[in-house]
Formats: sequence, structure tokens, C-alpha cells
Amino acid sequence: MMEEMSQSPVSPYPRTHEKLRDSSSSVSAVQCANCFQWRLIPTQEEYEEIRESFIQKPWFCDDKANVTCQDPSDIEYDATRTWVVDRLNIPKTPAGFKRYVHVRKDYSRADTYYILPGGKKVRSRTEVESFLAANPEYRDAGITVDNFCFTTPKIMKETIPEDVEVGSSNKKKMKRSKMDSVKVDEYE
Repeated sequence: MMEEMSQSPVSPYPRTHEKLRDSSSSVSAVQCANCFQWRLIPTQEEYEEIRESFIQKPWFCDDKANVTCQDPSDIEYDATRTWVVDRLNIPKTPAGFKRYVHVRKDYSRADTYYILPGGKKVRSRTEVESFLAANPEYRDAGITVDNFCFTTPKIMKETIPEDVEVGSSNKKKMKRSKMDSVKVDEYE
């Protein structure tokens, strides 16, 4: 598991903001590909630039001004906050749009959506395609559906608060048949 994290930008969610479980309440950090220390990234835009090309261009401590691998970590990977690990090479959000990640109350999963210019929330590539078809000026500016990624980040289970009962994102209903055996219905 640490190998996966050592190559992934992350957003740790501080416990002091448990009620605000979306990307607007998080801090962004990236792990150095050399020393594996965590470094805070000051802006969402810079974080997205790093995340977009992380496989082709790994991030190193000296990519941050006045920082080397000999400096202490900016933040420690521990259970003092919930860590959410982004997938690699997610495209940078186009100008005028906003990408949000919302961690569900039961920490079962995270949902990714975009806010379009004008404030509409979209949750799928199909909705983005419809928006671009209705607003060709964005296509003319070079924005395509490929600029949007709804892949959800991974919630690091060992960092979820102990007092939270983690739900299942694939809730199943249990029913008793006439013979008292248990039957599992399809997903809700």
C-alpha cells in the first residue's frame, strides 16, 4: 500500500473539519519520489498540475522553492486526519470550471463532480458532453470531455476516524424467503 501512496498526490482531510468532507476543506500534499516525504502544495492549481503529469514527471522536494529532501516533512501520514489519495494523471480542471471531491458521511466512498460556468453541478461525462454541445464556445477554446475525470480517489481506510461506522457503497437489502433463508437483492 505504501508503494501506491509513494507515487500518488493526496488530499488529507483534517479531523477538525470532519463535517466539511469535500475538496474545499482539504489540504493538498504530494510525496517526493526520492525521499518519500510529504510536502504541502499551496494552491489547488499547482496540485492539479503536479497530479496531471505525475507518471511522466515525478515530483521531488526540490521542485518546491527552498525545500530539499533533508528538510522535515510538511505533514505526516498518520490517522490524525483522513487521507484521500487521488488517482494519477487526472487532467487539470479547465479554467472556469471547478472539480470537487466529496467524501460521504459514512466514509464508504467519495463522489467526484464538476461545477460548470454558471454554477450547474455535473456528475458524468455525458452531462459534460451535453454542456459542451450546448455551449460550443468552450469547444472552440479547446475544451473537450477528455478534460474531465470523474474517477474517485481512494479513501485510506487506516486513517478513517475510529468512531465512524464505515458504510458500504454497495448496500444490499437482505430479505427472508418463505423458508427463512436469506436472499440478497440487487444493488439499490
